[in-house]
Amino acid sequence: MSEPKTDTLAVPGAVLHYDVRAADVSTHPVLLIIGSPMGAAGFVTLAGHFTDRPVVTYDPRGSGRSPRTDGAFETTPDEHADDLHRLISALDSTGPVDIFATSGGAVNALALVTKHPEQVRTLVAHEPPAFKNLPDSEYVLAGCVDIHETYLRSGFGPAMAKFIAIAMVQGPLTAEYATRPAPDPASFGLPTEDDGSRDDALLRLNMPSCPAYRPEFDALRAAPTRVVIGVGAQSAGMLAGRAGIAVAERLGSAPVTFPGGHDGFVGGEYGGMGEPDAFATTLRQVLTG
Repeated sequence: MSEPKTDTLAVPGAVLHYDVRAADVSTHPVLLIIGSPMGAAGFVTLAGHFTDRPVVTYDPRGSGRSPRTDGAFETTPDEHADDLHRLISALDSTGPVDIFATSGGAVNALALVTKHPEQVRTLVAHEPPAFKNLPDSEYVLAGCVDIHETYLRSGFGPAMAKFIAIAMVQGPLTAEYATRPAPDPASFGLPTEDDGSRDDALLRLNMPSCPAYRPEFDALRAAPTRVVIGVGAQSAGMLAGRAGIAVAERLGSAPVTFPGGHDGFVGGEYGGMGEPDAFATTLRQVLTG
């Protein structure tokens, strides 16, 4: 695999930056590896495990090198899906691509397959936080709204502390969750001072539209795309893992268990360490079918 070549794509309201790792000789489709709000920098290790095929990573709208240019403060899954549609169309690819999508990227990829199934051969959607499908969705989505409002009111540290706390909860939420004391940002190593910024991709742009997205299951089941839901071995009982299981159930399939937790693919990016070798092995097996 060659060193990544960075390119840009102008789309309405943003300029997307993406990286292409070419393969000298390959009979495999392009593999698009995406997250949201995580950008290309979070997938360096995972991309390095697929040297036998072209791999594309990108920074989604509002993240990293792809800031919004229109001043908008919300990015919906459908808008991300339109960006992905344009990105895939711009690639030098002779057929549909394979996609590994995780977290918010998995929600966006489900929206893409709903609209443009002809562009995707296989989608591996890893822990999509589509919380409307959970039996406790009322309390979970209320928590997401509270995170968003906390960010607007108090800034990054207090809001991110609430996000981490709710993401780590094991099992269903109840009405009592809203009465819990707010977590201390310092306990998570987060800043306690408000720097005044209000453009965070997770806490403002994608929240709460991403977790409130309801996949169109009839369209997904009817699509020619092979859709596989992945769930982390260590995170199946947490919010995103439970949502992944719920989405798989609605699709009439069983989720595939991936090594590690929600970030099981990372290999030191952002200071995190999952189980990237085992994760990549599982992903390769799933893509092979």
